[in-house]
Amino acid sequence: MKLIIAGATGFVAQELIRQSLRHPDIKSVVALARRPVAAPPGAGADGSKLKSVVVKDYDDYPEEVRRELAGADACIWTVAITPSKSKRLPFEEVTRVCQTSTLAALEALHEAGVGRPFRFLYMSGTAAERDQSKTPSWMPEYSLLRGETENRVLAFAAAHSTPSASAPPDFSACVAKAGLITHSYASSLFALGLRLAMGVPSVRLEEVAAAMLQQVTTAHGFEKEPLQNEDLVRIGRRALGEGRA
Repeated sequence: MKLIIAGATGFVAQELIRQSLRHPDIKSVVALARRPVAAPPGAGADGSKLKSVVVKDYDDYPEEVRRELAGADACIWTVAITPSKSKRLPFEEVTRVCQTSTLAALEALHEAGVGRPFRFLYMSGTAAERDQSKTPSWMPEYSLLRGETENRVLAFAAAHSTPSASAPPDFSACVAKAGLITHSYASSLFALGLRLAMGVPSVRLEEVAAAMLQQVTTAHGFEKEPLQNEDLVRIGRRALGEGRA
């Protein structure tokens, strides 16, 4: 399998790369980022599987980049502006990064000639609201933007899949709606406080990465859509327990 990990310098993407290099079914990892990416510390295994591909920005894919994307079997998209950072930026820039770039990447992947079947896993969050008629109580403009992006990703995949009555879609998409991602003792304590005070769910970094990798590598396709935080915890723990990450 050839896997693209977009936003490869982020902390979730770095864990995805670390686990991918140890995964026996993944033969090639394309680390797509705005600066060169090396194998993360502790990755071990086969670092030769990693190919760093640099883009000026995630909405610009020149021909030499498209050649590196060609033939991919799956892409995990982690590119986004976090809720806290979005408060400090013009909303037009948040929209460009969170939505415009995602859709531009889908167009580039399709035009580059990805494998069939192809899976696109879009990493979002639990607060993203797909129903655009609603007004979320928490960061409504941001939550609606992320939800609208989810809708557009799913619509793109549906429009570019070849229909078949006897097989899963050959161009499919799914959304991973993660809660707060913990990666240390301090972040776990913070997550516990948020869950008790506000009901915000959480998932460990290793779990969310293992879950997403399991979903793009399994022969059966995505288990469900969307993948809620509790699904990511369950699938991730199972994958880690099986020694596949």
